[in-house]
Amino acid sequence: MQQFIMHVDMDAFFASVEQLDNPELRGKPVAVGGESSRSVISAASYEIRKYGVHSAMPVGQALKLCPHAIIIPGRRDRYKELSKIIMGILSDYSPVVEQASIDEAYLDITGTEKLFGPPQKLGATIKKRIKKETGLTASVGIAPVKFLAKIASDLQKPDGLSFIHPDEVEGFMAELPIEKIPGVGKKSVPLFHSLAVYKAADLLRYSREFWKNKIGERGPVLYNKALGIDPSRVTPESAIKSSSAENTFGEDISSIAELKKWLLIQSERVAGELRKNEVKGRTVTVKIKYPDFRQITRSRSLETPTSHAMTIYETGCAILDVLGNTGPVRLIGIGVSNFGKKQVHLSLFEEKDEGRLDKLDQAVDRVREKFGKSMLTRAGLLDRGK
Repeated sequence: MQQFIMHVDMDAFFASVEQLDNPELRGKPVAVGGESSRSVISAASYEIRKYGVHSAMPVGQALKLCPHAIIIPGRRDRYKELSKIIMGILSDYSPVVEQASIDEAYLDITGTEKLFGPPQKLGATIKKRIKKETGLTASVGIAPVKFLAKIASDLQKPDGLSFIHPDEVEGFMAELPIEKIPGVGKKSVPLFHSLAVYKAADLLRYSREFWKNKIGERGPVLYNKALGIDPSRVTPESAIKSSSAENTFGEDISSIAELKKWLLIQSERVAGELRKNEVKGRTVTVKIKYPDFRQITRSRSLETPTSHAMTIYETGCAILDVLGNTGPVRLIGIGVSNFGKKQVHLSLFEEKDEGRLDKLDQAVDRVREKFGKSMLTRAGLLDRGK
């Protein structure tokens, strides 16, 4: 049976939601981002993209390109609400759905023809239903393999539907720019060009062994993709893989004490999300970005998985202490990952301490849920801003 994978990608999702809910924003250059000129754009409407504005661009740069841009702070809860509706729609058409992010997902639609018709018809059906139930447009890509489905969904944005038939794969790869293949980053493009590799199919002029020697284990993978081969499967994932929080500062921060206060705020947010999802993690990671956009991450693994804010915070501080005086910092963040189910044997004292922290955090969650997040504040934050 011929395999078909569908990739559904919402068009400029955050910005489109803002334009949906506020008709006055429709047709105008809208971007979702932070209030600071140094925060980044998380979504850009198609109207503002004409000026060269795109996601991950600093707000200040976006305003230089488009001085009349409308910057919206964003509403995460609203985006999650609509995302849940969209994912629910997709699950009605395939039992195998992989949510790749808040606004995109893969579906394995192999063998669904008897129920919903040919792949193109199913894609049109899904687009129409998403539009009817949310008011938003989606772009759909369908192909025999996963990475090509994602590429296809971007071919006719916005509101597009692209289908790559198995017989068309070879011709498609012959015209696909090498940088469009997932796994080919901007830094590696000059290397490929120096070897006269401009299209995906150009990779095939060299052997798998050549590419393995040239760029390592990634080489044979890219070679297979140039052939249209991708063993990746659509994998439903119900549990979160990591939780993180970060802040970009309006002015660079050099004070270690001030950075630690931000780590405390972020640790509270991360811990709350972990407890909400009933998971604990073993790996704590601190992320730092400097004024020149240079970025570093450092991680430390715990023997005991945790969802406690103070444990996460103290581990983050320990990482920061090892780094020492880092100089001015533009952004700092902390995250927790590695949610494995490995059993860890604790001492009697550790068990008592874990139980005490669990009860304390549960009590804090109940108070905040009932009276608001600002009702309880860590003592370490009381002098913040003085």
